[in-house]
Amino acid sequence: MNLTNYHSHTSFCDGRAPMEDFVKEAVRQGFTSYGISSHAPLPFPTHWTMEKEDVAAYLEEFKNLKNEYKDKIELYIGLEIDYLDEYNNPSADYFQNLPLDYRIGSVHLLNDDKGEIVDIDCSKENFKEKLEIHFNNDLKTTVLAYYSKLMSMVEFGGFDIVGHADKIAYNASFCQPGVTEEVWYQKAMKELLALISEKGCMMEINTKAYHKLGVFYPDVPNFSLIKDLHIPVLVNSDSHYPELVNDGRAEALQALKAAGINTVMELVASKWKEMPIFI
Repeated sequence: MNLTNYHSHTSFCDGRAPMEDFVKEAVRQGFTSYGISSHAPLPFPTHWTMEKEDVAAYLEEFKNLKNEYKDKIELYIGLEIDYLDEYNNPSADYFQNLPLDYRIGSVHLLNDDKGEIVDIDCSKENFKEKLEIHFNNDLKTTVLAYYSKLMSMVEFGGFDIVGHADKIAYNASFCQPGVTEEVWYQKAMKELLALISEKGCMMEINTKAYHKLGVFYPDVPNFSLIKDLHIPVLVNSDSHYPELVNDGRAEALQALKAAGINTVMELVASKWKEMPIFI
């Protein structure tokens, strides 16, 4: 029944519970496979990423859980890795040499015109404030910078899954209602999706905000183009709490089917396979 999730955060980063709690909940709900993907270390400290010195413990704890639960569920280990620049991104040797089953590439951070790194993955009110303080209240330039960074990330590669593409859409729409319908905005999104297709990346339909905000990342209006471009998709809940490992999955699968997308990618015996959607 497509009960898989490969995007979740534990107490190794900004998740709200130990790794085993997520595994136990996935088993309880009958998941066939489950992946842990804590925020990868950045070259500076944050409250939401792992520290580099904790990576060995992260991998060791997963190894023990995989062995303990091997008869109940397929477990996989990954990282959600930020694209910062040409030197700090998923393709860096450090991340490529880690024994991971998969990597998620994401953009959470932008540079303002003073070179300061700004976290734009925040509440809509906080985003609006940061737009005024760091980006001269220039929404178009900020959004295009976000898409430019995503494009660079896809060009550099080194990851398996594009994480929450178009996540800026909700906050941008709060600042300027209807902005995602603007020609320039749609052009940026179409160019990103075309590049994802060209590079053969998988892309998640991120359901984390669905029950709170009513949106997926990317959202339903993009599904027809995703279908036309034959981009392989998977549904991830980006859960930070064990009880949310399955949040929004059924709705996302239904929306994909309604758009004519009939398969999702799942890890089966350590191989990515295209599986039919069952709803």
